[in-house]
Amino acid sequence: MTRRRHPARPWTARWTLTWRILAVNILTVLILALGVIYLDTFRNKLSKERIHRTEREAQISAIVTRSIAPSARAATLAEIGKSTGSRIRLYAADGHLVSDSWRSTGPTYRLRDPRKESWMKDAARALDRGFNMLVGAQYAPDFVEPAADRISEWPEAWQAQQANAVTSKIRTAPDLTPVLSAAAPIDGGALLVTSNERSLTRSMRSQRAKLAAVMALSILLSVLLSLFLARTIVRPLRRIALAAHRVRLGRAREVRVPRLPSRRDEIGLLARSVSDMSQSLRERIDNIEAFAADVTHELKNPIASLRSALDGLGNIKDAKLRERLMDVAREDVMRLDRLISDISEAARTDAELARARFEPVDLGPLIEQLVKSWESRRDKGDARIAFARPRKASTIVMGDTGRLARALDNILDNAVSFSPPGGLVEIAASHVGNQVRIRVDDEGPGVPPGAREAIFNRFHSIRPEGESFGRHSGLGLAIAKAIVEGHGGEITVLDRDDAPSGARFIISLPAVEMQ
Repeated sequence: MTRRRHPARPWTARWTLTWRILAVNILTVLILALGVIYLDTFRNKLSKERIHRTEREAQISAIVTRSIAPSARAATLAEIGKSTGSRIRLYAADGHLVSDSWRSTGPTYRLRDPRKESWMKDAARALDRGFNMLVGAQYAPDFVEPAADRISEWPEAWQAQQANAVTSKIRTAPDLTPVLSAAAPIDGGALLVTSNERSLTRSMRSQRAKLAAVMALSILLSVLLSLFLARTIVRPLRRIALAAHRVRLGRAREVRVPRLPSRRDEIGLLARSVSDMSQSLRERIDNIEAFAADVTHELKNPIASLRSALDGLGNIKDAKLRERLMDVAREDVMRLDRLISDISEAARTDAELARARFEPVDLGPLIEQLVKSWESRRDKGDARIAFARPRKASTIVMGDTGRLARALDNILDNAVSFSPPGGLVEIAASHVGNQVRIRVDDEGPGVPPGAREAIFNRFHSIRPEGESFGRHSGLGLAIAKAIVEGHGGEITVLDRDDAPSGARFIISLPAVEMQ
């Protein structure tokens, strides 16, 4: 019975497991990277906006201060500092402090001592440091009020005085909040504005909290995707492994390995490969069992004949009859020897072809050597063999020389055995397209159409007229077919179209183009 082959299914690497695993693993990292880039960009943009605002405040304060009388400047600067939450200092041209808004309003901001804050603030500051390290941010210098408040203690104020331009600087408070300062030139001196921008830190931490929520969601999504991916990998692998285990235990006929036709990834490819492998294994087991049954059947006949002849020898006194029984026994022994040799050859063919290392073989000289060997044999009768040698190096195939010689020898033996007395066996080899074709014609009775498949079965033997029983084991053509198919070729038999009768065997093998 011929087993139904599953049709080949297309397989694409569009969504292979490699890409799926990479996608799941990269998802969280990608979101983290995008979040870090966003936070760094947000902080830089916010910092620039706050610095620009502080510079504008210093510039406007200098313009207002310059436009009013010196006696009213202290009060005006105090009002501006109180409204903006900043500290405004005015330095004269000689560098000494002229006015300080805090003298009138008191501190408008306070630098907090981190040692007095809760652990949650410590955790927030640890995250701030980690983020700064992650993006490679440069640390701003610590903010320290100078012991002697002069313009020379403030680099930005001194620079504004010297360059006659607005300058600014960022420092870090003890609790890691930024302290912004901007200085504007005025009357040969400088006006300095400082502020503790805690709102900038709060905005950053607020954005970071939102990003943390997104990260938590992405991690959850990544875990779910990983579980789903693991499920789509582990479950089918478990099914395949269980089926393979059942095959190993010898339950091959009851096992149906899942083919997973909807899967177009490596799991689907593995499932279909294991399914095809198990199907091939089942077919091989069936062939082995059938072969064993055929061997048993074929061996019983000569053994039964030999036993009968040996049993008769003890009861028969006639010398001529005893000699005939001895001849029968000898023929049975020869038949057993031939049968065992052919059975051994047939059993080794598949295994040897699987291990063979194919090399380029020129079939022209190989066939010529076989023909010369047949010319020297006595058992070919008076059959003639003609070989039209092809052009040199035009019939090269990849194969095992010994195996190919055995296949051709079996075909030639079949043609000779069916040839009539004085018949001609013609052999030709040619390069046709991408194949090398070998044609063997005889002048025998031919092969009936209904038997053209059966003659390649093991132990199928149609004896020529006049040939003694048991000369052929019925394995020659089966061995030849196995060898040809093992070389990626095919063998067919037809009627001759150029003679009244005869069989034509055609062997087709993949050709090798020699440079």
